[in-house]
Amino acid sequence: MQNLKIVIAGGTGFIGRELASFFGANNQVVILSRSLPSAANNGFSSFKANDDGYKNVRLVKWNPAIQGDWIREIDGCSLVINLAGKSVNCRYNKSNKQEIFDSRTVTTEAIGEAIRKATIPPKLWINAASATIYRHATDRAQDEFTGEYHNDFSVQVCKRWEGTFFNQRTPFTRKVALRMAITLGSGGVMVPYLNLCRFGLGGRQGSGQQMFSWVHIQDVCRVIEFMWAKNELEGVFNVSAPNPVANTHFMGALRKATGHTFGLPAYEWMLKAGAFFLGTEPELVLKSRWVLPAKLLQQGFVFKYPMLEDAFAEIVPTFKRTQYHLF
Repeated sequence: MQNLKIVIAGGTGFIGRELASFFGANNQVVILSRSLPSAANNGFSSFKANDDGYKNVRLVKWNPAIQGDWIREIDGCSLVINLAGKSVNCRYNKSNKQEIFDSRTVTTEAIGEAIRKATIPPKLWINAASATIYRHATDRAQDEFTGEYHNDFSVQVCKRWEGTFFNQRTPFTRKVALRMAITLGSGGVMVPYLNLCRFGLGGRQGSGQQMFSWVHIQDVCRVIEFMWAKNELEGVFNVSAPNPVANTHFMGALRKATGHTFGLPAYEWMLKAGAFFLGTEPELVLKSRWVLPAKLLQQGFVFKYPMLEDAFAEIVPTFKRTQYHLF
């Protein structure tokens, strides 16, 4: 992919930053952000137009509730990637639940409206989705063909998000929803996991038997490239490495990669109590996410990081070169 204009909505977090760096070398990238570089969770808080890796990246303020100047960025662009949505790392009270729903559906509807108004609509619209749409699975893996859905809150969020996306009428724009597993890279979820190891708490969580589906951020970027090149593909795709592991395996591999020989376990009662005080939900670590990328493999996609140990071997050293210094 080169010489394209790529618009990333909600792209100031970990995944958006990595996408911008990956695609920004050979393409023009526009990040749509609600708050620009002032937000605490903004990956571009120290953004400079001439920074290496971001020289072709622009930040544009947007409000999805208002069809403002930002819609001009959609008109004539090649690809739209929508990552926007409130983090689910919070307590599932009534207010937060509504905000989680709205932050996904309102932004998706706004992008759909902008595409419909475009004189030259984008060729491809990729919407983030989540592999947590599948049920808590300990008996068998879930894929796009045989996966099952229960009706807990996280599944409801995923269903409504995807439903809103595919209900958008964009006849000249191909649509793909990427059901992403937990994404690993030099930021994001790796930060708290590495901190657990650092403080001797890098043992299993809960029973440790719950499955952990994951994907390296570079493979997420490569999947998007793949979707652009394969212009006949549309619909839903699981984006998860083909070798998910149990939580016990995940934590053991992380301890080994970081040179920690010991890690205290966190029992389920401890996680529930801790989640209450930290303002989050225990299901984020206790739900068994056992997901396979059946459609990607069927289409011939080859993962660069199919094995967790190889992913850690690439990721962990990057923290030694960054501001994190976690071990």
